[in-house]
Amino acid sequence: MIVEKFRRAHPPMPPSSAPEGAVTVPVLKVQMPGGPDEARFFGAILEELGYPHMLSDRVAKRQDAAVRMLRETGVSVLVIDELQNLLSGSRLHQRRLLNLLRWLGNELQIPLIAAGTPEALHAIQSDDQLANRFEPVRLPPWRNGEEYRQLLSTLEALLPLRQPSHLAAPALADKILSAAEGILGEVVSIVTRAAVRAVISGTEALTAKLIDETGIISPSQRRRIAV
Repeated sequence: MIVEKFRRAHPPMPPSSAPEGAVTVPVLKVQMPGGPDEARFFGAILEELGYPHMLSDRVAKRQDAAVRMLRETGVSVLVIDELQNLLSGSRLHQRRLLNLLRWLGNELQIPLIAAGTPEALHAIQSDDQLANRFEPVRLPPWRNGEEYRQLLSTLEALLPLRQPSHLAAPALADKILSAAEGILGEVVSIVTRAAVRAVISGTEALTAKLIDETGIISPSQRRRIAV
């Protein structure tokens, strides 16, 4: 959400007077592909920039086209989301992609921003040179305070329920926060699922009982089940 807000705050600008007629893209956001390799990564950049390319194009051709388009569109910041996806590749692919990020920063002379899970940070820190170029910023979990209660009040105002739920009341706020373990996406998911159940059941308001009936499993419990 933070990355998207940053991207929307710096939208593409109309085509310049350049012969190519390229738009200016101050901030470009791409997602690290699953099962990543150089070809897919450069393909993701070209797709975001709307540049046609063939799936059969060689890595070198995609690389040349991607770098050229990044320059022609005036990209000032490249944001790479879901960086932890590179860990799904082999060790060789991981090393090559990390080298690629370092090369891309040198070649374009623009800031690179990586977003992802703690595993993404571990991948970056496995390369000493990259670790020096990326300053880690950790998003702490939400805590029960004024900002959290404002969040719940905002969510409640968006719900299509006929009766007030008073999500910011201490008991209900604590219950949601505990189940979500402070993760924003989990808070939204819990409220949304409970709201659906409230509509279906005709309750038209969120209650602690409704939240329990949704069968919410906390993130840490899901990880243990997955193992």
